[in-house]
Amino acid sequence: MQVIISLILSSIAVFVAANILPGVHIAGFGTAVIVAVVLGLINAFIRPILLLLTLPITILTLGLFSLVVIAFCVMLATWIVPGFQVDGWLWALVFAVVLAIINAFIGSFEK
Repeated sequence: MQVIISLILSSIAVFVAANILPGVHIAGFGTAVIVAVVLGLINAFIRPILLLLTLPITILTLGLFSLVVIAFCVMLATWIVPGFQVDGWLWALVFAVVLAIINAFIGSFEK
């Protein structure tokens, strides 16, 4: 049950973030659910591998390169999910940051 609630809350966060940002376009709430699942899978499996592979560059840039990895993960989700479009790398980064803020805000009410 907790997984379903978390999925719904993440979907709401994706939907709200997409409606707030003019550079992010989403077809509907069903697409937001799919985006939440895909982003969750990307963040669970692909992002740690990318962070490990780019560790030297991340250390040289004092951690700023991890923002590029995060934006890449969002762009990867746009390539996988039809009906979800981000206008560029900057919007992907802004979307990821806004999504993290919204998820933190929603997560503060769960406990």
